[in-house]
Amino acid sequence: MGDGLKKKFFLFFLLLSSNAFASSLFLEAELRGINNTCLNYLGQIESSYDLNGLNITFAHPDNPSILPSLHISSQKYNNGSSSFSATLTPDGDQCYLSSIMITAINNQSCSAIAEIKVNNDKNLQSSTFAEGIYIILTPKDSSYQTILTSSGENACTITESRMMWPGK
Repeated sequence: MGDGLKKKFFLFFLLLSSNAFASSLFLEAELRGINNTCLNYLGQIESSYDLNGLNITFAHPDNPSILPSLHISSQKYNNGSSSFSATLTPDGDQCYLSSIMITAINNQSCSAIAEIKVNNDKNLQSSTFAEGIYIILTPKDSSYQTILTSSGENACTITESRMMWPGK
């Protein structure tokens, strides 16, 4: 990719992601004019995941209420970090949502984390692959999937992904 094209992409994304240090994803989305239904979903998700790190919103500068938007939050903990991403796609009074939450934990094994999760939620099905390197946790309704990936003897990366089509 040529330097001129790289600069144009950079400027385009810079314009879409202004106010990167908003106090919350909900407030940033509200200020940007995101669709009210999508805004409501984003507020619920932000609250349920307790997102309060560095927040970035990408939204169309002219039509943020009718075009998809991307919302990112990153947070550091004393034993790791997490990154959350949600894409909200308005469709009239509906809003389609895909989200992913990735958490890196530096002081606990994937098998120990999976055991805790399954013991706390008997609805989860557990599958292990590649001699324990990967553990997939799926609820009976398949509403989301959690993949635990071993990143060392006592470290784990947890990826939770979800797709929602409310009302459809």
